[in-house]
Amino acid sequence: MKKQQRTAALVNETSVRVRFSEVDSMRVVWHGEYIRYFEDGREEFGRRFAGIGYADIARSGYLAPVVDAHLQYKSPLRVNDTAIIETRYIDSEAAKICFEYTIRRADDGEVVATGSTMQVFVDSDYELILLQPDFFAAWRKKWIK
Repeated sequence: MKKQQRTAALVNETSVRVRFSEVDSMRVVWHGEYIRYFEDGREEFGRRFAGIGYADIARSGYLAPVVDAHLQYKSPLRVNDTAIIETRYIDSEAAKICFEYTIRRADDGEVVATGSTMQVFVDSDYELILLQPDFFAAWRKKWIK
């Protein structure tokens, strides 16, 4: 069953070059590295759309752990391939940050993986925040048109 892609409110792309240390004994990128590529995409997204990077969230007195992650592999990456990570922010009125990802091989544009993550907000005592923190509401007001 094919998952329906949701409409993204904001989109960013970044690229990574596959390092030797990221491949397994089959000479393809080890499956766990793709979650790291999602993280690379989120970090670059946070730099481009300032206000919800990890440091921004921490300065506001919150943390935003990933509580849900989905990943589907389509085609392998190998050493020295360049991967383009498309990170799409999916807007929600809830107190959460949702992203969807498409990773493509740069030289031929083939989709190698797709996935999604969801982060929630917790305070410094790791208590779940049920309403959007003020800094996040302000970020949405600035960036979501």
